[in-house]
Amino acid sequence: MVESVTIADVAQVNPRCPRSIASDTSRRVSFVPMAAVSEDGYIAEEQERQLGDVVKGYTYFERGDVLIAKITPCVQNGKAAHATELKHDIGFGTTEFHVLRPGPRVDGRYLFYIIWNPAFRHLAEQNMTGSAGQKRVPADFVKRFPIPLPPLPEQKRIAAILDQADGIRRKRSQMIDATTSLVCAIFCDLFGDPGSNPKEWPIVCMGDVVVESQYGTSSSLEVDQRGYPVLRMNNITYGGEWDLADLKWLDFTDDELPKYTVRQGDLLFNRTNSPELVGKTAIWSNDEVFAFAGYLIRFRFDHRRVLPEFISAYLNSGFGKSLLFRSAVPSNNMSNISASTFRRLPLMLPCLRSQQEFVDSTQQVRAAVDRQRRAATESCSLYQSLARQAFQGQR
Repeated sequence: MVESVTIADVAQVNPRCPRSIASDTSRRVSFVPMAAVSEDGYIAEEQERQLGDVVKGYTYFERGDVLIAKITPCVQNGKAAHATELKHDIGFGTTEFHVLRPGPRVDGRYLFYIIWNPAFRHLAEQNMTGSAGQKRVPADFVKRFPIPLPPLPEQKRIAAILDQADGIRRKRSQMIDATTSLVCAIFCDLFGDPGSNPKEWPIVCMGDVVVESQYGTSSSLEVDQRGYPVLRMNNITYGGEWDLADLKWLDFTDDELPKYTVRQGDLLFNRTNSPELVGKTAIWSNDEVFAFAGYLIRFRFDHRRVLPEFISAYLNSGFGKSLLFRSAVPSNNMSNISASTFRRLPLMLPCLRSQQEFVDSTQQVRAAVDRQRRAATESCSLYQSLARQAFQGQR
């Protein structure tokens, strides 16, 4: 029988910075903003600061601590990291982190995988407090959260298995990113850089070609597979593809279905997220009935003037990402782009024949991405199955 403990039994939660460290204000420390923590569970890029500049107003941690975002939607996105490869022993970051410092009874990597999985995120989301859009996971929830605690060697073995499974998942994701970059290359070859518009295509407002917009459902979602699968912001990748490994479900009435479901050719747009992720965009090309959640907006377009695949590629281009970043309204580590702001975005509009040529040219690339995505989904399912077993104390 595997022992069950709370996180607070085996780790410090949000430890205070000791005076012996805080007094050395000239010391160089690592600095990690929220944007530097990847949804894939690692610190993508750390900065260097002087301790005196960050000791007040930021969250203290040390090398080996586990960081987890506490604010929506970063929690749902899976922003967490095991800070093992910092340049400095001491680090500081956004106040929107909870810090877990593993004690002698728990392996840090094992603890990271316990909190970095859909089951934990689902329960954390249910226990958030605060107003809409600014909800946070309370520290007390983290402290009281029960975890299975097998012997330390077994924890290390489980963590090593999950490292391998996650490595496979990441490689699949990198292959998808590499393939989808070909779409951007084809886009620029056919249309030129939207920033300079060398082919002098007409510039219109996005609203000139939008015929319908709809915000997603705000109802609470469930992990039980009842009703319809619901697309959320974490199902859209930064490159504009779909990751359906982590889904939630909701039942709808017959009247609600047309309002909150998607059909082929619909563009889904992530309206609220951290500044570097807001505006994620993808085209739905599946025949199955899926719904979509409240952080997404569904757009439909006048197909006599524009193809949705072109719009998606435009917004996922380097220029498009920069445009969305500049257009977002910031708010406490979050950014928002409303449907009305989307409609005001400038759109380079080539002729429909050229757009169709782009769609035809990228079909083979899309087919390759679909094959890789299916393999990636299998890898994610394997990882999540192993993580679920660890979460439930199975050995």
